[in-house]
Amino acid sequence: MIDVQLQKSLKAATGDLYLDVEFKIRRGELITLYGKSGAGKTSIFRMIAGLLDPDKGRIDVDEFVWLDTEKKINLPPQRRKIGFVFQEYALFPNMTVLENLRFARGKQSDDLFIKDLIDIVDLGDLQNRKPDTLSGGQKQRVALARALVQKPEILMLDEPLSALDYEIRNKLQVYILQVHKEFDLTTILISHDISEIIKMSDYLIELDRGMIIRQGIPAEVLTNHNISGKFQFVGEILTIKRQDFIFIITVLIGKEIIKVVADEDEGKKLSICDKVLIASKAFNPIIHKID
Repeated sequence: MIDVQLQKSLKAATGDLYLDVEFKIRRGELITLYGKSGAGKTSIFRMIAGLLDPDKGRIDVDEFVWLDTEKKINLPPQRRKIGFVFQEYALFPNMTVLENLRFARGKQSDDLFIKDLIDIVDLGDLQNRKPDTLSGGQKQRVALARALVQKPEILMLDEPLSALDYEIRNKLQVYILQVHKEFDLTTILISHDISEIIKMSDYLIELDRGMIIRQGIPAEVLTNHNISGKFQFVGEILTIKRQDFIFIITVLIGKEIIKVVADEDEGKKLSICDKVLIASKAFNPIIHKID
């Protein structure tokens, strides 16, 4: 269990911001921090990582104290066993993929572990190439491997896929979920992509102006409905057509277009361009607007 309590006065683009959050993360969970720009997500990341000092707070990881401002305990970043993946790859351009991983591993370099890692994220054919010869998706896989090579307890992902196209982003989501489970990681993700959040996250924490305003299972938090079913997809409404007492809703999901029937009450709440969650209930597709 990871117990986080943080307070910090910050300067945001919209003015002064007082961040005051308290939450728990179960070991092995993938949780997402979600909210508008300036809500405090990245500041929370930096404080957990030890890159930013809170005014007051405590971070307890499996009963091992990383931070306690009252007791003046504040472990430096290198002692917190955290792996980072950012939107920027920050790879060494003069080193090959393999050399980047060996350098990140440092004196404890373990070629067998690095080889296993290369296999897991499918970098075998790329390991002797330098970053400037790789695509964005390939570079991000290297960045993911580099974060894992130090065997972190917590993997932190700050919008790592936001600059990639839909197809590559989907493939990398699969890689991230695979390594999250393979290495039994606790993973914290920052994302604005609703589809990504619902697909990947066990738990969602929504922030606004430095405060937690909602938290829980992602589909339920984002739709205000208790959602169950064998499939859940997020899409965007293209058209809405009324037929008698029902609405025919055309939805774009990824590169696919589907049609869903909504009842009168639900249909009246929907508009073109709305983000919606398509799920199943009693073998019938249902549609819910995402807030």
